[in-house]
Amino acid sequence: MQLFEQKKDNNQKKESASTKDEENSMQKVSKNGFISVLKNLDFLNLWLGQVFSQLADKIYLVLMIAIISNDFHREGEAISGWVSGIMIAFTIPAILFGSLAGVYVDRWQKKLVLVISNLGRGLLVFIIPFFVYHQTLGAGWFNLPWEFWLLLLITFFVSTLTQFFAPAEQSSIPLIVKKGNLLAANSLYTTTMMVMLIIGFAIGNPLLELVTAWGDNFSFNYGRELLVGGGYTIAGLILLLVNTREREQDRQTEENHVWEDIKGGLAYLQQNHRVRNALFQLIILFSIFAALAVLAVSVAEKIPGIDAEEFGYLLAAAGVGIAVGAAFVTQQGKFLSHGKLSFYGSMGMAIALMGLSFSTGSLPWALLMIAIVGGFAALVGVPMQTTIQAETPPDMRGKVFGLQNNAVNIALSLPLALAGIAESILGLQWVLVILALSSVGGGILTSLLTLQDN
Repeated sequence: MQLFEQKKDNNQKKESASTKDEENSMQKVSKNGFISVLKNLDFLNLWLGQVFSQLADKIYLVLMIAIISNDFHREGEAISGWVSGIMIAFTIPAILFGSLAGVYVDRWQKKLVLVISNLGRGLLVFIIPFFVYHQTLGAGWFNLPWEFWLLLLITFFVSTLTQFFAPAEQSSIPLIVKKGNLLAANSLYTTTMMVMLIIGFAIGNPLLELVTAWGDNFSFNYGRELLVGGGYTIAGLILLLVNTREREQDRQTEENHVWEDIKGGLAYLQQNHRVRNALFQLIILFSIFAALAVLAVSVAEKIPGIDAEEFGYLLAAAGVGIAVGAAFVTQQGKFLSHGKLSFYGSMGMAIALMGLSFSTGSLPWALLMIAIVGGFAALVGVPMQTTIQAETPPDMRGKVFGLQNNAVNIALSLPLALAGIAESILGLQWVLVILALSSVGGGILTSLLTLQDN
């Protein structure tokens, strides 16, 4: 019993010291914010690699839908069945391999993982025209063309490589950025991740149509694959320039069974309440944004003056809000603890979502509310991601970020699947109110857990 109490006291002292370190590091944040971290060429290259990689990821799914529409979908039948197959092939690796990939990221050289995961995805996209088009192999399982099964297999491998890229990138940031600049670095990282999540699908189709029209001028029919595969390839080549400054002690040299390492990551989250609470907040945040991305179509449909297919304007407003919020956190975040920023962000998102539920009859008000949602979301996402990076030891980051990506991917899947169904049953306004209450609940619960830990 005395031993247990002693361990508990030691944990409390460590967390108290972590709080003081957080406050000290926030005081040391450069006044130049984004400019300071972008002057770090290694971080700049890592960030540019993220931009190209994540943009290619989002457009890849749009490309798959375009291929299905042109080569597999028959007139008069529902396209949803074909698209569901692609979405399942893309989602399964995220659920199965997210945590597993994090274990190997801790063991392998981060730069090698970053480069190979992108060049590999680029190669997979480039081979699509050689194996999928023209349908000459005949019907396969369940009477589906063999070419479609090959498309599912390629999608599965693309998504699998993505599971390795994400934790390797997140683990590299604290290696190449000073602790005092982590808040600014994560502002850029989180802003990029959320903006790509929101607007990637909106700009994907116009970009594919543009390169298709360009290819027609030169009798080149594979411009779409060149665009997406080129995005991954450019990311990989840019990441070749990154020096992660990784040392041998930053990697896990003891190779346990992978399940033991996954258990170790879970045990670490159980012991470190600040990291666990930050992860919990991020899961809620991305769940809300995934649902909002689905509901944006219905919001646009109800607003006079725009059509449902112009929902991209609403998503763009959220992207602008996120960028503004991230800039605010970078400049002013040093005056508030990460926990307080997250709490204020959760409450602000809830108020804006409530406002959006009553603003679907006016385009200016809807754009304003969605922009405010994005702004307050940055107050949650940036400090929580920074907390996870700053608190987690280098040899544990891959496992922790693997678990984070695993949890976030699962959390993203449920709203994407359920938001439309809930809207058809309850109505748009009530679903937005439920999202607002979810944000309030997450903010309050995390604050209570933080107070309990202290």
